[in-house]
Amino acid sequence: MSPTDRVQIFQASTLYGAATVAAAIDAGRFGAPGDARRLLLVSNNAEIPETALRLDEMTGYDRIAARFDGTVDWNEAIHPHHPSSWAPRPEESPLWQRVFRTAWGLGTATVELVVESIQVNPAKALAAVFAESAVQVYADGLMSYGPTRDELPQSIACRVRRVLHLDLVPGLRPLLLTEYGVGAELVPDDAFRAVLREIAEAAADDPRLAAASEAAPTALLLGQYLAVLGILTAEEEEELHARMLRGAAAAGHRGVVFKPHPTAPARYSRALHEEAARAGVALTVLDGPLLAETFYERCRPHLVVGCFSTAMLTAAVYYGVPVARVGTETVLARLTPYENSNRIPLTIVDHLVPDLESGAAPGVPGTTPATLAPLVRAVGYCMRPTAHPGLREETVRHLERHAEAHHFPADRLTELGLRVPAAR
Repeated sequence: MSPTDRVQIFQASTLYGAATVAAAIDAGRFGAPGDARRLLLVSNNAEIPETALRLDEMTGYDRIAARFDGTVDWNEAIHPHHPSSWAPRPEESPLWQRVFRTAWGLGTATVELVVESIQVNPAKALAAVFAESAVQVYADGLMSYGPTRDELPQSIACRVRRVLHLDLVPGLRPLLLTEYGVGAELVPDDAFRAVLREIAEAAADDPRLAAASEAAPTALLLGQYLAVLGILTAEEEEELHARMLRGAAAAGHRGVVFKPHPTAPARYSRALHEEAARAGVALTVLDGPLLAETFYERCRPHLVVGCFSTAMLTAAVYYGVPVARVGTETVLARLTPYENSNRIPLTIVDHLVPDLESGAAPGVPGTTPATLAPLVRAVGYCMRPTAHPGLREETVRHLERHAEAHHFPADRLTELGLRVPAAR
């Protein structure tokens, strides 16, 4: 089969995800160069895409895009619909496939899909349009260690071949899609680090990064944007960032960089400047189209502080930077519904990363403790019990040994017919 007879479509909405795909390509996980025509399909899934930073505006994007034979904009392809909500009606799928084959020059080639978050749009919509295509899923964060968010149509589930993921928690295996018999495969660490170095090289002349570096900061704070998800209020989220700064200051850091979430409002940065002035800390805000990992590569901080961001584990695992958490238990307590897919990243960070406000020293998690996998599997069962009935007995045994009320609230256990563990 010639490359013109086979097309691989790689769907990505973040530069971190695109970097994961690029590393997998470089490591030969998708065949040799020239085996197939490769298209990068970019989507902007922000609530208001027109006001959010586009993937192709991120520093380093061009380096990633060079690995592909072409790029396609999903937002433009389905305009005026939103990528997170649009999906074809079943009877319309063949028509949409003809439209996309014509628009993207696919002809009659066999199409293979490589997508993120297969349980939601746009990945789910893409799989529905190309209804005969094999599907591979890649994970660009900690959520892959948890259960599949929603039940997949069997017509999609039977076509998923594997889950590719980074080794962010060495030794921990993803639960994602295991109920469908889908296996997981690691993206090699050295390939991912090489891609991150490549992206950082593209930022060598970025004035924002230069300004942050000149300030000689020793700590980086990772901003969240939980208010838009209804988990915290805007005021509570501002206070979460202030707690991060106070914790870094108490640990002796006098130069701090704040990396806001790309969709966070500007007032978050203003409030943090006021807090920095009170704490006697020199604060630099690193906004714009830069990955946090680019800062790690270029500036080598001594501390990274966050709530439950994947970038915390990237700092520790790939750069050896000590990390600390702030507010994780608060967010766990506020997270609804229980099956919210942010619960697994929160659980992992809560278990592995020192709490900055408790006085614990920041650190680089070493060998993953034997206690983590049983905890994650028990939480995963409580999130999606019908998807993983085989984990019930294991969950019962875990609850008999551990009283972790912030992970297993009494009302959820009662709902599932599980015994509430006695406090110790």
